Amino acid sequence: MSTTYDLIVMGSGIAGLAHALTGARRGLRVAVIERDHRCVGASIRNFGFITVTGQGAGDPWRRAMRSRDVWDEIAPQAQIKILHRGLYLLAQRPAAARVLEAFANTSMGEECELLDPAEAAEHAPELRTEGASGVLYSPHELRVESRMAIPQLAAWLEEAHKVSFYRGESVLEVQAPRVRTSARTLHAERIVLCPGTELNGVAGPWLTPHKLQLTRLQMLRVRPQPGFKLNAAVMGDLSLVRYTGYAALPESQALLDQLKQEHPQSLADGIHLIVVQSADGTLVVGDSHHDHLSPEPFASEAVDDLIMHHLRDNLHLTQADIVERWTGVYPKGYTSDCLIEAPEPGLRVVVVTSGTGASTSFGIAEDVFAQW
Repeated sequence: MSTTYDLIVMGSGIAGLAHALTGARRGLRVAVIERDHRCVGASIRNFGFITVTGQGAGDPWRRAMRSRDVWDEIAPQAQIKILHRGLYLLAQRPAAARVLEAFANTSMGEECELLDPAEAAEHAPELRTEGASGVLYSPHELRVESRMAIPQLAAWLEEAHKVSFYRGESVLEVQAPRVRTSARTLHAERIVLCPGTELNGVAGPWLTPHKLQLTRLQMLRVRPQPGFKLNAAVMGDLSLVRYTGYAALPESQALLDQLKQEHPQSLADGIHLIVVQSADGTLVVGDSHHDHLSPEPFASEAVDDLIMHHLRDNLHLTQADIVERWTGVYPKGYTSDCLIEAPEPGLRVVVVTSGTGASTSFGIAEDVFAQW
């Protein structure tokens, strides 16, 4: 196998794979170095939910729209199944409905549709619309099964785009154009480091000034009653005070004040509801957020109970058996959705700092190459 390439990417999470694809599409000979023998990090521990609506205005929303288009284009080529499309954001409170109305009047809400509870019940009878104040439907989102889609994407890059993968090798040193791993030395005119949560590794010198930290989240796989079917992702009121596209609106303050009174512990645990459905009928449900430089690995049953409480508040479930639990970790702390460092002409360091790697990485990678 060659030791000289046009582009070397460190990391085979979604950010790394997005840069590998973008480079390969530009005719570059690409190598990807991955410290693990397979991807086991944040890129397979998420919802697989390509989220557009609610992303911050400007670059984050634009990158999410572009990433959604890339996912839509490559999924059939890479044998990745799109499990469902769209998003229902259920407003249980009048204050939440006012946030949705304000959002619908922004440029980001132009293609979204406001539904009253009766209309929403017709479109999505699984929603608990009794007593609800309104629903926003977005057509933009799509959902894949991350734990399958990431390895499928890597395999397709390897086969269709001739990307070389070096798995089970840590990057020990980067001195462009040279990259030394635990097993070999490679050379390339361009190098992209996508360290993910490895903030103190080889990319540490360029990340330390930004004082990034990590956030740990808890997620669940839930088996609903037989025949239960979601035709789109579902989010609730707590999402409106967490996702920047909604939370930045003046109308969100009244909702936040109300939620502080009604659900102080959920806010303290960083909980907001996202529900998506897998091919086997199970629901992926979450999540919570706890920040630390080194998050502990122990999940809290009380946090899981709160997540399940919000799940039952938003969906008609007669059965909700937890069949799987896990934690994930992602970097945060930067002022935008991602951090892009250019310490040398041939070197880029890219970290998604918003937990939206699946939703924005393809757009981020295209921006990196456009400015390179």
